[in-house]
Amino acid sequence: MQVEIKIDASCIEPKVVIMTDAMTEEIDRMVKLLSESGPQVISGSKDGKLEILEQKDLIRVYASSGKVLAITVHGEYALRLRLYELEERLDKSRFVRISNSEIINLKKAESFDLSLTGTICVKFSNGMRTYVSRRYVPRIKKILGV
Repeated sequence: MQVEIKIDASCIEPKVVIMTDAMTEEIDRMVKLLSESGPQVISGSKDGKLEILEQKDLIRVYASSGKVLAITVHGEYALRLRLYELEERLDKSRFVRISNSEIINLKKAESFDLSLTGTICVKFSNGMRTYVSRRYVPRIKKILGV
């Protein structure tokens, strides 16, 4: 992808023009990202209090028993968003879906155990473990360059 920036003193408001031969997922993501009106806040409740959660503090987000929970460096929080809504808000370079019910922060992963047949065990820096579902193994391998 080529990126070109032109500085023009007569320009009152920034303007983005995307030139492409076809509409792709990448182009669609860029349009959505550029169209966002403001920061995407993620909030969670813990002990009856609603708190703003920083993406850098998130370790994993998962669905269990009809609830969406976030594990952070500060504990576990209940979220009101659905996983697909969170996936849209989270930084794509840091977070990846590993199953239909879980998204992890790659920056918090300590190791990936590929020795298990058909799946991958993810160990986090806090000692927690989770598993990549078979359906998502090729995607994770691609991200890891394996």
